[in-house]
Amino acid sequence: MTVAGPLIVLVAFAFALFLLSQPFWPGQLERADEADALRRADLEAAKIAKYREIRDAALDHSTGKLSDADWKPIDARLRTEAVQILDELDGLAHIHGTAAEDHEDLPAAPAATAEDEEPPPATDDGASTAGAADPPSAR
Repeated sequence: MTVAGPLIVLVAFAFALFLLSQPFWPGQLERADEADALRRADLEAAKIAKYREIRDAALDHSTGKLSDADWKPIDARLRTEAVQILDELDGLAHIHGTAAEDHEDLPAAPAATAEDEEPPPATDDGASTAGAADPPSAR
């Protein structure tokens, strides 16, 4: 019995060391990133499906298939579920350090082009005021 006590402590210590060292093993971060990517893909698909359900319920209401009394609780439930999905997506974004405002599904703002810029207003003599701050040149 005198050997069994230290042997049990040694086995328990080895098991604890095994469990605590797993996050540092090679490939653990990649597996965690892959699991997060799969979860994000699932949530994006759920978000699209929930938006489709909301649009379908609104269409059924507008065409008269659903009365106001039937549509309001359905719409409220669907919107609550959509908010929960969006909250989970935001939680994943915060875990990875990305900003909540940084959504891939939002279209990018168009870049300003030279055609979008207004020309400077013309002066009385028809010249542009673009160089008005420059000293007058010899006339």
